[in-house]
Amino acid sequence: MSVYRALRRAIIEQALQPGQKLPEDTIGRQFGVSRTLVREALGRLAIEGLVEMRLNRGACVAYPSLEEARAVFDVRRGLERMVVEQLAGRLSPAQAAELTSHVDQEEAATNDGPKSIRLAGEFHIRLAEMTGNELLLRYVQEVSSRCSLILALYGRPHSSECAVTEHRRLIQSIRAGDAKTAVRLMDQHLNAVASRALIAPTQSNDIEDALAPYARQEKHVIA
Repeated sequence: MSVYRALRRAIIEQALQPGQKLPEDTIGRQFGVSRTLVREALGRLAIEGLVEMRLNRGACVAYPSLEEARAVFDVRRGLERMVVEQLAGRLSPAQAAELTSHVDQEEAATNDGPKSIRLAGEFHIRLAEMTGNELLLRYVQEVSSRCSLILALYGRPHSSECAVTEHRRLIQSIRAGDAKTAVRLMDQHLNAVASRALIAPTQSNDIEDALAPYARQEKHVIA
């Protein structure tokens, strides 16, 4: 669903800020779709924890508390330990090359904070996809999306090069079949990501201006 995909990316890339209202009519007009389709997209994003559906007040981008953020990272650590344990020694050359190519994209985006956050989250989702475990992928995708939102809200400025280096080390340990080292590196990596969070106020954007480039991208994909 193009509206879902565009809204999800806009939230993770911080074009839409935590707490920002998401009027169905405005979004529908921007993407040229019905309010029903917009409502379906918002409902799907609510399941992922990226949107809050408020009774009689409409939807808004989720605004997780610091307590919720800590809980999400705790769950994520447990899930991603399972991912690297299942992948250790089982990556095909093609999969390893795909992951390395993705990290190269992360490295190229080190000066673009929102894009860097999105690509970093997609790296972890791709790892989960490679396990072939659909249920594990579903859970990792949900917590990874929530973590991206948390970093957009609370993350302090830091060098994206740190995450890139950590991802490269993860690939090496998984390829080598060293599950113990892979789990340790994943724990260290996610602990480092969580430690980069602190309260940082964000600027509110006009929703039409924020969504305009994403609407153009989706129309280009459909065309």
